[in-house]
Amino acid sequence: MKAIDAGPTDVPILEETIGANFERTVAQHPDVDALVDVAQGLRYTYAQLNAEIDVVARGLMAVGIAKGDRVGIWAPNRAEWTIVQYATAKIGAILVNVNPAYRTHELAYVLNQSGVRMLVAAREFKTSNYMAMVEEVRGDVPSLTEVVFFDTADWSGLRERAAEVSADELASRSAGLVNTEAINIQYTSGTTGFPKGATLSHRNILNNGYFTTELIKLGPADRLCIPVPFYHCFGMVMGNLGCTSHGATMVIPAPGFDPGVTLEVVESERCTGVYGVPTMFIAMQNHPDFPRRDLSTLRTGIMAGAVCPVEVMKHCVNDMNMSEVAIAYGMTETSPVSCQTLIDDDLERRTSSIGRAHPHVEIKVVDPETGATVERGEPGEFCTRGYSVMLGYWDEPEKTAEAIDSDGWMHTGDLAVMREDGYCNVVGRIKDMVIRGGENVYPREIEEFLYTHPDVEDAQVIGVPDAKYGEEICAWIRMKPGAPPLDAEGVRAFAEGRLAHYKIPRYVQLVDEFPMTVTGKIRKVEMRERSVEMLGLSDG
Repeated sequence: MKAIDAGPTDVPILEETIGANFERTVAQHPDVDALVDVAQGLRYTYAQLNAEIDVVARGLMAVGIAKGDRVGIWAPNRAEWTIVQYATAKIGAILVNVNPAYRTHELAYVLNQSGVRMLVAAREFKTSNYMAMVEEVRGDVPSLTEVVFFDTADWSGLRERAAEVSADELASRSAGLVNTEAINIQYTSGTTGFPKGATLSHRNILNNGYFTTELIKLGPADRLCIPVPFYHCFGMVMGNLGCTSHGATMVIPAPGFDPGVTLEVVESERCTGVYGVPTMFIAMQNHPDFPRRDLSTLRTGIMAGAVCPVEVMKHCVNDMNMSEVAIAYGMTETSPVSCQTLIDDDLERRTSSIGRAHPHVEIKVVDPETGATVERGEPGEFCTRGYSVMLGYWDEPEKTAEAIDSDGWMHTGDLAVMREDGYCNVVGRIKDMVIRGGENVYPREIEEFLYTHPDVEDAQVIGVPDAKYGEEICAWIRMKPGAPPLDAEGVRAFAEGRLAHYKIPRYVQLVDEFPMTVTGKIRKVEMRERSVEMLGLSDG
């Protein structure tokens, strides 16, 4: 039997914009809690949240944000992130998600590449001083005409300008939008060079959020704890849009993930669901407060972002009361979910698979060389097709054509196996992406950065095994003749403030040459083997 399958189509696709869908929910559930930001002490019913979203939407129109203009958002999880997400959707502005861990090098690139006109940002988060970094790069981003920081006069000023635009003008703008138009750009690192902007439409992300939560039976009585970041699809699509398309409550426990706070919020807010990557659930289950927290209200949730260990899933079901927890698999380019387990699947399916094809989505496994569909049980490249496939990479038609073939199939680069029952499992990566603590790190981007060091002649980056993060970054560097040697500390000092912390190599090996194939390609598999040996690491 061939490794090709399609998800159910009994529930129709939503053919409306994000704004229209949201307002339909508001009309049906005006008094249901829509959004709770625990850290800021903010609470909104659907009617109240809609009113606040409209204020910000009209403020954006007043400062001249037109349909199709790019509005960047650079902040950790907070109520205003969600408000800006829906405000931009209502006026047809394209929201550009900026990773809160980015430094100046990456920030300047994404702002320029997408042509961001306005940046809405937090003042700071953890060790990042966003105000200082924006100041540093602003002169290098010609498109950037407006910067608005939360918790300042900028933000209150933007809201005040709403008085200049009537509710009718906003309604007219919203009514003129089409659900197949771009509404969101999310940057995903490429194997060659800089991140690429996956461009997503209303139809892409509204439906993916809707079907992801439809499969876990979310409804107006549910309260979903969202500790995963909004700048990823996991937070803003599976979390926010998943909730608002079903009239459920979005609960933000904290700006960034904190296991103790998450447990506390699940108890205090009586949450019925919680999202996380496996490391988040491990951190919660091993937290000293875990035994004394009342998690009896939990029913469901989603674990995604990495393979789920059996014991972790057992703890979710038995000790966190998440009897209807699901596993989901996807990528930013597919809005994101392509496969998901069902809430009544047995433990074996929920721990040894990524689920089966999502509603209205086709999946297949192909031979990476020939493109022919393989038999079930055989490994090959996982491909997916349907409403969820992105419009393309922003302003990069050639890279789009490399990823999406002429028949509309998105080639994920993941090696997968489809079982006889249609359930799939990812077994590896065709390319050499590194996943460090749930963050996808693409060696080429770090290599390009290391080339900017005046003493570096060549650099190659690989992932090596790590007990805590799954993988760590290891750089092999060849110095220019006569240049002083560079160690891990020196690389860290060079990258500090310019690269996100999770991309900075932990290990640095100085070499005279790299292992090569006869055709002159770098043998990264051999580099990894040798690094494991030289560093005394355990490989599996």
